[in-house]
Amino acid sequence: MLLWQLKPFTQLSASELYNILRLRNEVFVLEQNCPYVDTDGKDIYSHHLSGFFKGDLAAYARIVPPGVSYTEPSIGRVVTSAKHRRNGFGKELMQKVIEETEKLYGTVPIRIGAQAYLKKFYETFGFEDMNEPYMEDGIPHLIMLRK
Repeated sequence: MLLWQLKPFTQLSASELYNILRLRNEVFVLEQNCPYVDTDGKDIYSHHLSGFFKGDLAAYARIVPPGVSYTEPSIGRVVTSAKHRRNGFGKELMQKVIEETEKLYGTVPIRIGAQAYLKKFYETFGFEDMNEPYMEDGIPHLIMLRK
């Protein structure tokens, strides 16, 4: 079970932001061997959901408001630390981030840009594939919508 923290960008401490960016870079840049600029300008508009296990940042996702990435609110940068995988934290993270998105924006459609290999995982949370796969930073992705 994770201890959750949701904060807008302006309320993140320097060390909280550092740990978030470190986790995202460890997984998305190093582990997935995908050199790209992670800081895409959307973080400052977003809410940041961090899940801690015994004080360690184990899971993270950001909630991007409507009009920044898509017309709908979106969930992005969904990540679980490598040392905390296989504990069900990814599922717990998705349940919590959907719940928090609905608290912020109501029961509205939520759009994600998902890595294609995670399609079945996201479908278990009600997301539906909306298009053909597209390439982003060398990784096949899908636009998925939860209605």
